[in-house]
Amino acid sequence: MTKRQLIDLVARKAHLTKRGANEAVDVFLSEIGRVLSKGEKVVLSGFGTFRVISMKGKTVKIPGTEKLVTIKPHRSPRFTPGKKLKRQVLR
Repeated sequence: MTKRQLIDLVARKAHLTKRGANEAVDVFLSEIGRVLSKGEKVVLSGFGTFRVISMKGKTVKIPGTEKLVTIKPHRSPRFTPGKKLKRQVLR
């Protein structure tokens, strides 16, 4: 499903205009990003948890070339699905 398809679905099911649904989806996604950028987690009961982890810097070899590349320390988003979502996917 693409973002456009999601907006169309939200508009239809929530009886919103496409513009309203687009704004709702954009606000939802930007707020998740804003909260994660502050290092906090987002818990959506039944759906899952978004969180940020800190990755240490490291040196890795690129397969085939054996060239060494240094990866700087950085933060990365992670998602852990909730029980309800896991059950829904397993059906």
